[in-house]
Amino acid sequence: MSLLWKSDQEDGTYKNPILFADYSDPDVIRVGDTYYMTASSFNYVPGLPILTSKDLVNWELKNYAIEKIDEPGYDLPQHAKGVWAPAIRYHEGYFYIYYGMPDEGIYMVRTKDALGTWEKPVLVLAGKGLIDSCPFWDEDGNAYIIHGYAKSRIGFKSHLGIFPMSWDGTKATGEDHILYCGLKTQPTIEGPKVYKRNGYYYIFAPAGGVKTGWQVILRSKNIYGPYEEKNVLHQGNSIVNGPHQGALVDTVNGDEWFLHFQDRGLYGRIVHMQPVVWENDWPVMGINAVDGCGEPCIIHKKPNTGITEKPCYLAAGDDFSSEKLGLQWQWIGNPKDDFYSLKERKGILRLYCKNPSGKAEPILWECSNVLTEKLVCPYFRASVCVDISALSEQEQAGMVMMGGHYAYLAVRMIRGQKRLILGKSYDGEDGMREKAEQLLVLPEEQEKVYLIFAMREGDNGSVFHCYYSLTDDTDSASWTEVRAEFTPSDHTWVGAKIGLFANVIGEKELGGYGDFEYLHVEALED
Repeated sequence: MSLLWKSDQEDGTYKNPILFADYSDPDVIRVGDTYYMTASSFNYVPGLPILTSKDLVNWELKNYAIEKIDEPGYDLPQHAKGVWAPAIRYHEGYFYIYYGMPDEGIYMVRTKDALGTWEKPVLVLAGKGLIDSCPFWDEDGNAYIIHGYAKSRIGFKSHLGIFPMSWDGTKATGEDHILYCGLKTQPTIEGPKVYKRNGYYYIFAPAGGVKTGWQVILRSKNIYGPYEEKNVLHQGNSIVNGPHQGALVDTVNGDEWFLHFQDRGLYGRIVHMQPVVWENDWPVMGINAVDGCGEPCIIHKKPNTGITEKPCYLAAGDDFSSEKLGLQWQWIGNPKDDFYSLKERKGILRLYCKNPSGKAEPILWECSNVLTEKLVCPYFRASVCVDISALSEQEQAGMVMMGGHYAYLAVRMIRGQKRLILGKSYDGEDGMREKAEQLLVLPEEQEKVYLIFAMREGDNGSVFHCYYSLTDDTDSASWTEVRAEFTPSDHTWVGAKIGLFANVIGEKELGGYGDFEYLHVEALED
């Protein structure tokens, strides 16, 4: 299989981004010779992805830290809520991940094996608006959480907070209070990561906003401050806007690197990596530094980690040959066991027609039984084969491009006829709504349809196309294009995703299903 996005140039250099995929708010640590990354997952489950690498360039998705979100309400999609901006650390034999849920508080989950089963999450400190939490265990036996605040929940932003916690990391042991105010010089400061070096406490944090901001470093001889500040990475003359939240990590030979995200609109928050050097106890990131403030690189020499890995890729698509869902798949809300089966027919994903929303006129945005995967390259073609022979009245199965708004192609049974449907969301007076256009009536004997989405380069950015076919001929001459007039987009902090679904229009579930034979994703030339 060809690489969908190739960062490793196989000549001793790498190309940014190292991950052309929506791994928002990445954090990275090294344990031995292995690097571990996690990222925000918001309402998508399983959550808190665990990626690993040996060379910081080639990453593979290996696990998740949480199977679902065990809090009230998350059996339905809670968009813009859920798991925000985690920090991963290794302490006294345990991997720890701390994360904020903006409506509930700061949580911790831990394990001794990052690729095994993680313990049940623990609520460390309850409270609305507490986000972007990072733990720090000091040499004197004290431990702390430094974090940000969500204005949408607490009424203010541009501040960082701190509170002490128990040494085992399970609970707050004191009151939360403001540590730093960035209103005058570092507006919208957030996402702190805490380190200690040469007697200084350092807080690495983005400021200035996701799309146009910069990296600031705060340092102090006392963890409670006061803190000096210095900007160390900005867009400069590069094409990388707003180099945002990320992580400092070292190699076995002492070199240091900074991994961060860049907001790419419909593609979400993709991951870049910058070299780091130190001057006068301040880090300098990237290249072409002026007064200690660098800009992002595009091509750079690979880190010397002592290990050379073959280029690898993030999985996209599936042939459903396993009895478990591939790690690339996430539901948009907590799933139930009766949403799907991989065992009824070997090599087939069966999605049962459900309506988790319980509404008479459901929309996919509100149904947790939509199965999604990230976009992993800028231009691609995604094709799916779905057997629609088991659909009952008002049931449908198809493929969706999910984002701030969405569009889908599906086959729906209407008055005993199989009809190809183009569905699209729109903004109604009471929130998101959905409308459907009937494209054609399929022959009564038609058992399978082939649905194709493509993202291609256009004059003003990426252009979305969708097609269908009634035969398995891979020649595009047999495809019929559907004029969807739709542009994929991100939603709050999540990029667009490809999704598969089977649902019922109405409150009565009749037991029908769609059988998906494959989802193929191929990179297209840019």
